[in-house]
Amino acid sequence: MGEERLAIEVSGARKVYRARVGGPKTVVHDVSLRVAEGSIHGLLGPNGAGKTTTLKMLIGLVRPTSGTFRVEGRDSTRPEGRIRLGFLPEQPYFPMQLTATEALRLYGRLVGLSRAELRTTSERLLALVGLEGRGHEALSKFSRGMLQRLGVAQALLGDPRVIVLDEPASGLDPIGQRDMRNLMLALRDEGRTVLLSSHQLSEVEAVCDRVTIVNGGRVAAEGHIDDLLNVAGHSSIRARGLPEALPAELAALVEDVATSGGAWIFSVRDASVRRTVDLIDDAGGTVVAVNPKRDSLEDYFARMLASPKGEGGSAREVA
Repeated sequence: MGEERLAIEVSGARKVYRARVGGPKTVVHDVSLRVAEGSIHGLLGPNGAGKTTTLKMLIGLVRPTSGTFRVEGRDSTRPEGRIRLGFLPEQPYFPMQLTATEALRLYGRLVGLSRAELRTTSERLLALVGLEGRGHEALSKFSRGMLQRLGVAQALLGDPRVIVLDEPASGLDPIGQRDMRNLMLALRDEGRTVLLSSHQLSEVEAVCDRVTIVNGGRVAAEGHIDDLLNVAGHSSIRARGLPEALPAELAALVEDVATSGGAWIFSVRDASVRRTVDLIDDAGGTVVAVNPKRDSLEDYFARMLASPKGEGGSAREVA
């Protein structure tokens, strides 16, 4: 990652739970994670991969068996190392008899904000997460999605520079998911760092700069999202105006053919791009776009987990 400054650095994380029955159980074998300052970094993995335990070790909720954990250069397993860290758990719980404003003021006092600061901060954060005008309502009347939004507001109390979000879009409708993506991008634009753990891979693909994929308690892959998903040696072509049956010579060159809204989408080998464009023109079509071929994160994730290296083998890293 060159000379980039690191906001989060985890090295050699390991967690072994001792049990009277069945002996020790290792849930995290060896996870290392480097998150650049001012970026959005995705932490992915199937259920039981060890990602949530890794996050809990980072923020001090679980004592690590071994490893080092740093946030902005400070040991985050110690309270003083988490001063500039905000956290949204996967399932946030709140005292349901409180109103949204009362809850934020309670948690704000716990992070050291004064009453005067909380009067303005609570209103600003509720508006930021889409709960403007709802501060007087009891949390017992909130939907799961509204509680999730409140959890994000709670994570932003104290103006943290590093925010860890565990499944932030859980319970949100499509509009709420869009708002959450925009909020994460806005936080990055302000120079903050976001570590995002999510099962919604389209969300990760839309906002993350880099991703780390954990499987079997180890890092299975890590790299820039584009480097992981771009398919070497192939381009994707979008065209319009082609006949329903592609000319034989064109059909022989293209792969992964799909149609959508009158547009043809297919991939070709890079060496055949020029010839394909000429054939599209000869057939009366118009080329709309030519781009490097790219997997979806869902396809990449499924293929990686199905491979031997996805079963806890050595990590793939793309610079």
